[in-house]
Amino acid sequence: MKDMPCGHGRHLLDITDLTPAELDQVMAMAETGVGGLGRVLEGSGAALVFEKPSARTRSSTEMAVHHLGGHPVYIQGSEIGMDVRESVEDAARTLACYHAVICARVMDHRTLIRMASALDEASSAVPVVNLLSDVAHPCQAIADLLTVREAFGSAADRTLAFVGDANNVWRSLAWAGVYQGMALRIASPPGYGPPREDLEALERAGGDVTPLVDPEEAVAGADVIYTDVWTSMGQEAEAEARREAFRGYCVDEALVSKASPSAIVLHCLPAHRGEEISTAVIEGPASRVWRQAANRMPAALGVLAWLLEPSRASHGASGQRHESVPPGGGDVG
Repeated sequence: MKDMPCGHGRHLLDITDLTPAELDQVMAMAETGVGGLGRVLEGSGAALVFEKPSARTRSSTEMAVHHLGGHPVYIQGSEIGMDVRESVEDAARTLACYHAVICARVMDHRTLIRMASALDEASSAVPVVNLLSDVAHPCQAIADLLTVREAFGSAADRTLAFVGDANNVWRSLAWAGVYQGMALRIASPPGYGPPREDLEALERAGGDVTPLVDPEEAVAGADVIYTDVWTSMGQEAEAEARREAFRGYCVDEALVSKASPSAIVLHCLPAHRGEEISTAVIEGPASRVWRQAANRMPAALGVLAWLLEPSRASHGASGQRHESVPPGGGDVG
């Protein structure tokens, strides 16, 4: 039986599990693309656990595993039954018996923390990768930065304006942007902006992050405009209240005209056209939405290759922290 790849003994639950230098390494691997990373998963399985439905995340991760020589095994939440059929910890240790990596899209971020902690306590080298939780979406943030770097050559010294709810997508993107030297603004209605503890943590890390209410003020002169759905899975009961609160926050042609003439527009999808973004913008010349979606696969390639690259196996877990963080919301494909 072929030995499974030996990883770092590291996990990626959020961008903050990496140092800025390590994020650069992941980005460099992602930019290497298909065929340039070797087959670090040759002959090995990758467990893809999905408690939530997915389009982009499932397809991009399955294809990344395939290109790295591995075999992706898609597992629905009802099939594994974490904390129903067996505990999260037992499920994680069982999957680690067969797979070189566990990638999971979960309802509750604490599930990922418990999976990672159980494997650490068992001295397992199998990494856990967050494919989306209520707190964070690191693989999406990496794809977003790839898109920004493609457009401008570098993310450093660029200004990104996020228009919408300070959700899980925003949180991971904010950390990734700070690591890359971006200035960030976020425009949200009262009660939907970033928590004080997130802003304070970003500031301690040297981040330039400005919370605002007025979307026009946020996008003025910005290089990147980013938006996301106003109501995510699990927030359906709040849909009407959120639509009312976010009235006037649609990224339309009038709002985009306030940004830099060379500005690009991003949306992590799925989009509710006519709510958070207009069709004219998502299909317009500033849109990089489809390129951003395509970049989900190189982002997954970079993450998996970095976590499993043999020469890094002896590196310490310098950036690894399994800490509880405030819930964020958000949901993307």
